[in-house]
Amino acid sequence: MPLRPRIITSIDRADGAVAKALGEHGVATVHEANARTGAMHGIHPVTPGLTASGTAVTCLNHAGDNTMVHAALAECRPGDVLVVGVTAPSEHGMFGDLLATSARALGLAGVVLAAAVRDVRSLREMEFPVWARAVAVSGTVKVSPGWVNVPISCGGVVVNPGDVVVADDDGVVAVERADAAGVLANAQARTENEEAVRPRFAAGELSVELGGLRPMLAGLERDTR
Repeated sequence: MPLRPRIITSIDRADGAVAKALGEHGVATVHEANARTGAMHGIHPVTPGLTASGTAVTCLNHAGDNTMVHAALAECRPGDVLVVGVTAPSEHGMFGDLLATSARALGLAGVVLAAAVRDVRSLREMEFPVWARAVAVSGTVKVSPGWVNVPISCGGVVVNPGDVVVADDDGVVAVERADAAGVLANAQARTENEEAVRPRFAAGELSVELGGLRPMLAGLERDTR
């Protein structure tokens, strides 16, 4: 990451159609298809029932300062997901209903923050897709410039500008831009396999049989009391 604050305006984005298709498979399937990597920890949906998928525009802010959220919105394109990082833990409401109004007008697919949000009731009424670490009433200042479109950490995951971000009620997962097409192929295969197995589960077949777990379990001591 550049040491001096700066805004990088030109980034290579993952294919938008691939990002959209990954979103259709959902976070859990994409996480499995991505070799069980990329899951953000501690990042939760503000409004249950919403989904988002798109290419990442990133920003890195100083704690308690959301200057670069504003700067990053100016660099977003329709279908992007804004991913907000912080240089230190921040329990400040960096994003609220006014910025959500702007983000929706700009065509963003959603916003993910490694910090807090506020105006939760309004965000839920708007049904704008936001995922965050916390909810906090404390506001922010705008005095310390940071960075736009640099690698950041969000929920313990490194997100590069242009990566794919998928979010739903299960949380958020990031997929590296170079891996997105391959992860999509894996997700499609996994979904097809699950749909083939689902009727057998519905008919009462046991998962230990279909999953081939009997040999592993056969040697376990059994208590028949």
